[in-house]
Amino acid sequence: MPEPEDDPKQKETEQPETLPAAPTPSAKDLDAQVLADSRRHTRRSFAVAGVAAAAGFVLYRRTQDGPREGAQPVPLRRAMRFNEALSKRVFQDRALAPTYPVSRAENLRVNGVYGLHMALDPATYRLQVAGVRQALKHARYAADLTAWEYRYLDAKAMESAGHDTKTPPPSANTAEKMAPEPMVPSEKEKETHVGRMPRGKEEAGQSRSTLPEGTGGLLLTMDDLLRLPRYELVTQFKCIEGWSQVVHWAGVRLADFLEEYPPELANGKEPRFVYMETPDGDYYTSYDIHVCRHPQSLLVTEMMGSPLTQYHGAPLRLHMPVKYGYKQIKRIGLIRYIDETPDDYWTKLGYDWYAGL
Repeated sequence: MPEPEDDPKQKETEQPETLPAAPTPSAKDLDAQVLADSRRHTRRSFAVAGVAAAAGFVLYRRTQDGPREGAQPVPLRRAMRFNEALSKRVFQDRALAPTYPVSRAENLRVNGVYGLHMALDPATYRLQVAGVRQALKHARYAADLTAWEYRYLDAKAMESAGHDTKTPPPSANTAEKMAPEPMVPSEKEKETHVGRMPRGKEEAGQSRSTLPEGTGGLLLTMDDLLRLPRYELVTQFKCIEGWSQVVHWAGVRLADFLEEYPPELANGKEPRFVYMETPDGDYYTSYDIHVCRHPQSLLVTEMMGSPLTQYHGAPLRLHMPVKYGYKQIKRIGLIRYIDETPDDYWTKLGYDWYAGL
């Protein structure tokens, strides 16, 4: 006989068999489990961190002990060059720096007296210019620029202790003594000084781009420079140390100087760089020639409405607001047009050559 079918109603009322509930862990057990996991992760993290630190140290030692270029390990110097190329591509040194009302300007503090430790005798100042087009035809041509002798006074250069004190306005006596106009000798004066001072006395040593003896060129007086159009500018001076000041400058645009004294062409092309150094070559800087044509690059003869003082680079300094301050050379004694990359004081000590803002 067939077995009777299960009653559906009975199935609906049947309940599944329940399993015993898992015991709830105590707070003490949970703490122990978290602590065990933490120890496991801590050991793993410590091992990874140790390997990473060891690898970093090895890389650091190899970088520091490896070949160097300009007091900088080669990989870091390559990184600086990459940043330089990127900055040139993005900004192309054409953007204008912000300008300000004269009321915002203040006396620039002294920060560095490389090549300025002794006061220059104004009567012996000449701006040497090498690599000028058709220099032989110029009235200021000299067969050997390096034979010119700069002379110095006993007065020492001033520098604020710790670079933190603003310099006072120039006194009437100082301003009169270092004014550009009185520095110009008579046109009849013969330039017969000979001899050279010791060179490269500062930390970076002598420049490899300084003039070889017997190099011809122009010996310009301040009067020659002051014939060019006068230009005023109120811009920020920015130091790589992290401070800046708005300053009122006046002088001659470097672009006008390049137009008046153009560089000699080589194979139909002008040289790529401009090199500058102080009299007797203790401090030196170099630039792409196109940034020298920037409309705000200025050969400064006055600051804050007064002639430059000794410790601000009298009688002639550079202001280039698209560069950091260490590229703005004081007391320019030589301007040289050159096609190979010139030497640069702070680049030799590990700084960036480009120094763009």
